[in-house]
Amino acid sequence: MVLSVVGLVCLIVAVSYQIFGRHVLNSTPTWAESLSLLLVLYVTMMGAAVAVRDAGHIGFESLADLLPPAGRRRLQLFVHMLVLLFGALMAWYCGLLAESVHNYKIPNLGLSEGWKYAPATLSGALIVLFSIEHIIAILRNQKVVPAWH
Repeated sequence: MVLSVVGLVCLIVAVSYQIFGRHVLNSTPTWAESLSLLLVLYVTMMGAAVAVRDAGHIGFESLADLLPPAGRRRLQLFVHMLVLLFGALMAWYCGLLAESVHNYKIPNLGLSEGWKYAPATLSGALIVLFSIEHIIAILRNQKVVPAWH
């Protein structure tokens, strides 16, 4: 979450500089838009991983509430296994995409196009780890304490 907050601050600075350059200096910095788009990817992907960690993702709790405790536990395990699978697939395929475009450059930044897929790869790996944490907690009849309050 700290990385997301730092990325958000950098995003605000980049967009502010872009607006300042466009409206005050009458000279738009060409790199600011490309950097802003890259920072949006980092902020959202890290935020998505934290949402999985803190169980802040969208869920259908009404179905789980209708089940007896044993059924609820099985459903929770199933949901976390699906989230784990999603994170693993996201990490794997975004890693493949990053590798396939690493020779190309982002215009105005000179960075590899692979950096556009790095946040999703990292987020997918974190989602896998956080899902494993939730599965272990369920098996131990414990709760995962949210990292961000």
